[in-house]
Amino acid sequence: MKKDLTERIQKALDRRRPGEVANDNGCLIHAAVLIPLFETEKGYEVVFTERTHRVEHHKGQISFPGGAVEDCDRDYEETALRETYEEIGVLPDDVKVLGRLDDELTVASNFIVHPFVGKIPYPYEFVLNRDEVERLITVPVELFFHENSHLHPRSIDFDTFIYKGPAYRYEEITIWGATAIIMHKFMGLIGSI
Repeated sequence: MKKDLTERIQKALDRRRPGEVANDNGCLIHAAVLIPLFETEKGYEVVFTERTHRVEHHKGQISFPGGAVEDCDRDYEETALRETYEEIGVLPDDVKVLGRLDDELTVASNFIVHPFVGKIPYPYEFVLNRDEVERLITVPVELFFHENSHLHPRSIDFDTFIYKGPAYRYEEITIWGATAIIMHKFMGLIGSI
């Protein structure tokens, strides 16, 4: 992958307006997440969290760091940075925000998720909030490229339903739902730059 990927992502996000999910009746909850990227000698990687079973929503699922908007947040970007700090210990000043992606709706929990992409330093000493985060998972960006789609499931059995949509398998984890949809859209953007 080229060294200027972060600049290319930032330019691509700067020249587009993110799609927004309407909340006309006000019953949806606003949340924001960060897609943290870092660069190693092998290339770019994405940071995910595995949620604990003590959290209220999305227990045990693989997600980006993030959470609900609070009154103290000036905007969605601040929510994403605050939540990332609270969950995995990344200081807001250590994140170079590259831009915002399209909003995504979580059907089961009624959240409007506002995703942001940010580059963080590597290596980084993460500090996990053990009430919310079971563990940190880093995944090479290459896994998400279209040419690797044959490695990923087409549907997932989850409790009482079958999820059909973008999903990714890496080692023993499966990334699905809103997180996979956000990642799929992000990779579509990367593929166009």
